[in-house]
Amino acid sequence: MDRPPGLSVRFKLTLSYAGFLMVASALLLAVVALFLLRYVPDRAIITPGPLIPNRSDLLRAFVPKAIWMLAFLLVFGLVGGWILAGRMLAPLTRITNATRKVAAGSLSHRIELEGRQDEFRELADSFDAMLARIEAQVAEQQRFAANASHELRTPLAITQTLLDVARNDPDHDTAELVDRLHYVNGRAIDLTEALLLLSRADRRSFTRERVDLSLLVEEAAETLLPLAEKRGVTIETSGEVSPTVGSYPLLLQLTTNLLHNAIVHNLAEHGTVRTNTAAFAGVVVLTVDNTGEQLSPQLVATLTEPFQRGSQRVRRDHSGVGLGLAIVKSITRAHDGTLALVPLASGGLRVTVQLPAAPPGPPGIPGPAGGQQPEPR
Repeated sequence: MDRPPGLSVRFKLTLSYAGFLMVASALLLAVVALFLLRYVPDRAIITPGPLIPNRSDLLRAFVPKAIWMLAFLLVFGLVGGWILAGRMLAPLTRITNATRKVAAGSLSHRIELEGRQDEFRELADSFDAMLARIEAQVAEQQRFAANASHELRTPLAITQTLLDVARNDPDHDTAELVDRLHYVNGRAIDLTEALLLLSRADRRSFTRERVDLSLLVEEAAETLLPLAEKRGVTIETSGEVSPTVGSYPLLLQLTTNLLHNAIVHNLAEHGTVRTNTAAFAGVVVLTVDNTGEQLSPQLVATLTEPFQRGSQRVRRDHSGVGLGLAIVKSITRAHDGTLALVPLASGGLRVTVQLPAAPPGPPGIPGPAGGQQPEPR
């Protein structure tokens, strides 16, 4: 925003220092003058010795020197105040220059202010930390945009290829072409809906209500039971009532994604998925364990990034669009919770979601008013 030019902060501080010095000096001189005049008679006293001056004589001798002293203190206050203000505002100048560089697009610039821990140092450190977070978020958004463009381009390219084949070969099997187009289009729709869901969770534009995580686990397990049976995976649920406050559809999507991920990325046969809900002082915890391959900590650290399915993990049908755990992370963050992924020594993965507990309320836990069940992403 353009503002009319005004006095600089350094000039204002200089005037403040000089003005304070002048006021203090004037008060000091006034006190001295009053103290001296108190013991000086109004008229001169003639004695055998030297003539004792009166108050008029004292004022004629004192006032000019006091004026010269005040003039000297004014100049001294202005010069000294200008120097002191410059030294005091030097860190602020560095912060301002860093802000201008950031505004010009240099997010990698840091202030790195030296010196003792004072208000300017705290401001500079907070600014550097903010820049680091912004730089990381911008880089993440750029990667996300590039990956999303790539993922969306793939089904469109396949569709274009199939249509070209059909146009060049009129005798091609139409039913097979329709089936392939239907599958590719379904994958594109799933990806688009997952991106919209991820954006909705990031904006936190949802209605909050009282939700029980244990009921969500049961609902998600019932929904995904056919997929688990098809893959030979056993789902084991346990735990206690774990009420929190948030969006029922989003938290159900979170639970469904965790169970779907645990089922898909499991052993080829005789796999197991274990879920547990627990309530502690101020928090509720949802834990999902699954059997499977041994995963390295480096690989696990990338699984919550968008479109990072894990190169070492088995991919079959129903493998999703690569946004399952990214959506879980976004929904957890939107509900002021934390998400932790830990590889199990025996193989598989443990995912722990911790959310703030709901305040005490009526025993009834409302569910959704209606609508379709969320699809795994």
